[in-house]
Amino acid sequence: MNDVSTPIEDEYEFQKLMGYQLVEWEQDRAVLNCPMKPKLTNRQGQPHGGMLATLMDTAMGYCGCFAGADEVSIHCMTLTLTSNYLSRPKGKMLIAEGRKTGGGKRVFFAEASVKDETGELIATASGSFRYRQTYQDPPKN
Repeated sequence: MNDVSTPIEDEYEFQKLMGYQLVEWEQDRAVLNCPMKPKLTNRQGQPHGGMLATLMDTAMGYCGCFAGADEVSIHCMTLTLTSNYLSRPKGKMLIAEGRKTGGGKRVFFAEASVKDETGELIATASGSFRYRQTYQDPPKN
């Protein structure tokens, strides 16, 4: 698991806009934290469904692309994403966790959840992802 006192990767512009941080990243698992902000809510003041889907999609993408500290970057693209919205947050921090569930050389499958710091389950998702061919092959398990 990576030390979260220093950024795991450089932030990109969309990440800066949403305000989430990759806080844990290891083989087959990734965790993002996203503080709730008014700009991320819908008309009712709840987290926008698209924002929750983005958090889960991002966590699932990262969980399949861990290469270790000294490796070349591995990247992927989303093929499918199914989201389920279950509850409203009680807290102020959203925590998205992605876990790789299977796959092969070119495609992998993952599941994700978003909870808040109270443990309230907000949303779940599943997806399939294709490794980008311009980068190295995914790590072998």
